[in-house]
Parts: sequence; structure tokens; C-alpha cells
Amino acid sequence: MINAWPQAAVHTNLLSSVSAAATVNATSAWVQASNREGTVCVIVNVGAVTGTLVLTLEDATDGAGSGGAGFTANEGAFGAATANTQHKRTFPARACRGFFRVVGTITTGPSLISASYLAHPKNV
Repeated sequence: MINAWPQAAVHTNLLSSVSAAATVNATSAWVQASNREGTVCVIVNVGAVTGTLVLTLEDATDGAGSGGAGFTANEGAFGAATANTQHKRTFPARACRGFFRVVGTITTGPSLISASYLAHPKNV
């Protein structure tokens, strides 16, 4: 039997391609994970980097970021991002406290960044 995970997964944009001069520009909005099941796969694409760009995942209890805190994906924490690289991190949707986001901490910028994720909708 062929695994249909990629075919059945829903792709959602987290952060459109942007030349981010500051952390606020390299940080996605909070997105809901409690309406997903199985594994969430986050992909971050990094283009040119001027200075430093450190990627992290954060989760929270609501879409406003209440109680927001960093969490570690299955593959471990992101390292410092280098130019022209792609980063994949996965985590069980149930391991997140309901909402998550990608944070790109920029010490000096700009840095080119985009992010998206794949996950299965929860069947109710």
C-alpha cells in the first residue's frame, strides 16, 4: 500500500516570502494545530542572510499567543540559519498546545525567509 500522507495533507502558508529587516517581519502569525491530526511538517526556506537569523517554533494556548513558549520539534531545535537553505521540522499535532508559529530572530538584517506547513485536517 502506498502512503497517501502527502496527497491528503493540507498545505498552509505561514510566512510569505519576505525580506525581513527585523524579527517581527520574520515571524508568522499564530496558526491553529488543534484542528489537525498526526504529524505537522513545517518547512522554512531561507535565502540571503545578512547578519544572523535564528529559527524557533513556539506554541500557545490560543490564537493571540497566550502563554507562548518555544518547543522542540522531533528533529531537535533549529540551528542558526545560513543562506540558501531549507529547514524541515515535524511534531505531533497533539504535542502542541493548540496554536504554533515560526519565529525568525534577526540580530542584523535583512534576511529572506518564507515558511509553510503540511498537516492532515482532523476528521470529526
